[in-house]
Amino acid sequence: MVYLIPSIARHNWSIVGSTGIVEVFYSAFLAVSAFWLGACPFSVWIGRWFLGKDIRGYGDGNPGAANVFRAGGRKSGCLAVILDVAKGVPFVVLAHTFFGFPIVVVMAVGLSAILGNAFSPLLRLRGGKSIGVTIGVLFALPQHEILIAFAAFLLLGFLFIEIDAWTVMLGAIGSSAYLITTRGSSWEALFMLCVLIVLAVKHFDDLQTIPGPKGRLIGWLQSRRRET
Repeated sequence: MVYLIPSIARHNWSIVGSTGIVEVFYSAFLAVSAFWLGACPFSVWIGRWFLGKDIRGYGDGNPGAANVFRAGGRKSGCLAVILDVAKGVPFVVLAHTFFGFPIVVVMAVGLSAILGNAFSPLLRLRGGKSIGVTIGVLFALPQHEILIAFAAFLLLGFLFIEIDAWTVMLGAIGSSAYLITTRGSSWEALFMLCVLIVLAVKHFDDLQTIPGPKGRLIGWLQSRRRET
């Protein structure tokens, strides 16, 4: 038996279908664009253009802003930090402000920016440690409590942990635990767990050293006591 669909119904279904296809296209476009913007090694380019140096020959060899400072450029280092943070912002803002996409799409765009920085095809998949771009993505997300939690745990890590890699991990672990506690099984919690995995992979070598009980705050207090 053949069922005849009224022309109005067929027209409405075509609108729904075309709308869905357009949303998928724009979502994919934003995710891919965020990935390639994140993949742009601004710190490497700044070191090459402004300092005439390959910053990967300094410090830990990471193509990030910290090694721009180590290469001897304070102003260039500040510019690198700004650009590393900024490249996590624009497409996330577009996803939730201009397009009004669901939070899962917005966070997928943000995660794409972080993955692009961490595994940049422009650096043969040897990208940066993705701290700056992660902060930029968290800043751009409409859920500002994620950035606040991440920053709060980073501060705790900075005060009580001497190894930077473990400081970063405390920020990611603490904010993930906060989201799981307050939101349960949510896209926000899953997003931060994915960020945690990326950061753990990028800091894997540095995480082999277990931090001691003496943190920066304790060391500073002890030095002040010796001075007095």
